[in-house]
Amino acid sequence: MDKSTRIITVANQKGGVGKTTTAINLATALAAIGERVLVVDLDPQGNASTGLGIDRQVRQLSSYDVLTGGTDVPTAAMETAVPGLSIVPSTLDLLGIEMEISEAPDRVLKLRNALRNSGPLNFSYVLIDCPPSLNLLTLNAMAAADSVLVPLQCEFFALEGLSQLLETVEQIRGSINRQLGIQGIVLTMYDRRNNLANQVVEDVRAYMGDAVYETVIPRNVRVSEAPSYGKPAILYDLKCSGSQAYLQLASEVIRRERRLQAA
Repeated sequence: MDKSTRIITVANQKGGVGKTTTAINLATALAAIGERVLVVDLDPQGNASTGLGIDRQVRQLSSYDVLTGGTDVPTAAMETAVPGLSIVPSTLDLLGIEMEISEAPDRVLKLRNALRNSGPLNFSYVLIDCPPSLNLLTLNAMAAADSVLVPLQCEFFALEGLSQLLETVEQIRGSINRQLGIQGIVLTMYDRRNNLANQVVEDVRAYMGDAVYETVIPRNVRVSEAPSYGKPAILYDLKCSGSQAYLQLASEVIRRERRLQAA
């Protein structure tokens, strides 16, 4: 794998926070501004794969095959309808992966080894979409990544669980992946008419400071509709507020990555 490729894991053990929506729309936005992007779908539900238009019937090879050594990353990667964006899709086979690899000494390093041994990937960004739990798949994603991007819903219990996720990142950094950092925290499903949502934004910014992106993703019907059409929101409705927010987020991610690399 090319050393210039940046690997970002999109993770939050809490479900329903816009994690997969963020992964596919950020990937699309990055591709739209000229980056070559690979999404690795590590969630057995396969929502990132479906949301990028990859029908279950055509997923001949998947992230399961990559993790078990059945194939390499370039062979498993499929092109999407978005120019410059490919995906290693997920299948329900992933449900049994923990049992299959739990005894292996390199069980947490399966994805990292697969990416490193794949030769030149020709992608500037790899985004890994994780399941909504801190299981072996999420640990594999963190072990392989340069940084973690955390989607956080603007709701009452937003900060609950964030500390556990940050603790897991610290443990991975201390034991397996010394370079792992927090790429940023993106606030999702924001409704400015809701006083609680505004309070959550203030609290998260006070607690996490500069780690929180300036861009906030609004609650948006068009973004919610897009996956049922097998499209990221940016293809489904470029002009909607959610799509515009993800384009802004992509620019912010790139600026942050450049600062991290410079440091």
